Amino acid sequence: MNAATIHDLKKELATLPPAELVEACLRLAKYKKENKELLTFLLFEAHDLTGYMEGAKVEIREQLKEVNTQPYLMKKTLRKVLRTTNKHIRYAASKEVEVELLLFFCKQIRADKIPIHRSTQMVNLFAQQLKKIRKALEGLHEDLQYDYERQLRILEE
Repeated sequence: MNAATIHDLKKELATLPPAELVEACLRLAKYKKENKELLTFLLFEAHDLTGYMEGAKVEIREQLKEVNTQPYLMKKTLRKVLRTTNKHIRYAASKEVEVELLLFFCKQIRADKIPIHRSTQMVNLFAQQLKKIRKALEGLHEDLQYDYERQLRILEE
C-alpha cells in the first residue's frame, strides 16, 4: 500500500464530517504512542508553549541526572535524552522552542559536568547541537537572536 501525499490527505480530511475526523484521529492515537503524545500536545499544551517548555526541561533534567560516566553508557543515555529533546521540538514546531530546549540541553551537560571530552563522538554530538542552535537562530527575531547568541557564545567557550 502506497501512502498518499500530505496534500492529498489534507484535501480528503477537509471533506470529512467532524464525527469521522474525530474517529480517524482516535484511531491514529490508538496505534502509536508518539501519535498519542502529539495529539495530547495539540489538544492540551499547544496554547501554553512556555509551560510546555518548562515541563520538557524538567524531563530533560531528570534524564540527564541518570547519565552514567562509563563512556558507552554515557553515549547511550545522552542520545536518549537528545531523542526526547528532539521529540519535544518536533511537537512544538517553533524555532524559539528549538533554540530554548537545545540551549538547555547543552547548558545542563556543562552544569552537570558530564565528561563528554572523553569521547570524540560525544564532543561531535555536542558540537552538532551548537550548529543546530545557530541554524535555528537565523529564523528568530533580531532581539531574541541577540539574547540567545550571548548564551550560545558562553557554551562555545
